[in-house]
Amino acid sequence: MGSSHERVKEAVVVTPSDPTPTRVLPLSAIDSQLFLRFTIEYLLIYKPRPGSGLHDHAQTVARVKSALAKALVPYYPLAGRVRQRPDGSGLEVVCRAQGAVFIEAVSDRTVSEFSNRAPRHVTQWRKLLSVHVADVLKGAPPLVVQLTLLKDGSAALGVGFNHCLIDGIGSAEFLNSFAELASSKRVNLTEFKPKPVWDRHLLDPQPGKQTRSGFVPLPEFDSVPDVSGFVTRFATERLVPTSFTFDRRSLGELKNVALSTRHNNYMSFTSFEVLAAHVWRSWARALNLAPTQILKLLFSVNVRGRMRPNMPAGYYGNAFVLGCAQSSAKDLSEMGLWYVAGLVRAAKERVGDEHVRAVVESVSGSSACPGSAGVLILSQWSRLGLERVDFGLGKPAHVGPICCDRYCLFLPVPDQREAVKVMVAVPTSAVDKYEYLIRNHYT
Repeated sequence: MGSSHERVKEAVVVTPSDPTPTRVLPLSAIDSQLFLRFTIEYLLIYKPRPGSGLHDHAQTVARVKSALAKALVPYYPLAGRVRQRPDGSGLEVVCRAQGAVFIEAVSDRTVSEFSNRAPRHVTQWRKLLSVHVADVLKGAPPLVVQLTLLKDGSAALGVGFNHCLIDGIGSAEFLNSFAELASSKRVNLTEFKPKPVWDRHLLDPQPGKQTRSGFVPLPEFDSVPDVSGFVTRFATERLVPTSFTFDRRSLGELKNVALSTRHNNYMSFTSFEVLAAHVWRSWARALNLAPTQILKLLFSVNVRGRMRPNMPAGYYGNAFVLGCAQSSAKDLSEMGLWYVAGLVRAAKERVGDEHVRAVVESVSGSSACPGSAGVLILSQWSRLGLERVDFGLGKPAHVGPICCDRYCLFLPVPDQREAVKVMVAVPTSAVDKYEYLIRNHYT
């Protein structure tokens, strides 16, 4: 296999096992945003089962392929193809049972390579999902699944979803249902819980409804001056992946640090608020930017329970907006953890029905998009349920991205329900200082 590690044995198109509707479905204004036109890529690693061999792996491949065909019946838009609407107003998916891609591969890697460590370089695990869709609007399948047998009998599952069609919560619900079909825990497609719901019109502008969207500030779409050469630095400097795990004790320490120095009325902070604040603050200090550089932390806020009425259970489209915390580099460094955690909390609290409607109207038919200068984007995968995805191989021993890049991810930690693993790639010149700061809660 040489230095490439992975070898593809078979790549096939899997179509729905039963007939599905032939139609064109519109995607919502939220789905159609420019910054969602990429692929969500998951990597799940499963330890070898005692006594398992090549025959067992062949049976697993057959079960997973069969389960994928069944799962594509209720989730038939994932077997379609996404395109621009003819009038240019947004996106749509053409549903003609075109199918998803399934790949079987082998590798000389072992499970130990993924145990509580970052990859050596950003794309080290790229070939564990060997079909990478760079342009999701050029007729590519919106779903790619790769099952790779590793050298020690463990297995790697790489999955790529077109983000225009589905968000993190929706993709995790799909994966758990898909896995239950493969592990024979579910045999009846009518038992899917929650039942997949399309209803993309719920996140479109509402004709005739009076809104105050013009008065709702949306700082996530405002660009800030790049006074530190930020964009050039991230484009030209090599990025180094990092990985740190925060268990219940260390999260408690962060909360204590924030509360012991607070200058506000907050009685407590959540684990997400203090960890997001600590990571953002450590990242900003490590980059050694100009004190006047404005920095933003953008993070996804699930709106399923923040709208009136609430979104229906089973809605698997993009049902999130970006929370935006903003500060100067000077204040992030000098004001302390309590201040930064307060910014994160305030950004979360701003997201309600009116805010969501303002975002919908702002992105509808426009090119509104977050800028790059001074921005750290954070996505919370630790509460999606990815750690429960069991294809009959047990629960995954590792959950993470295919590639570790400048987007920060909060990941679940197997067998540690309250722990969070933080992965983000940092410029080479800043990585040592970042690693020091992230380890030291009291600095």
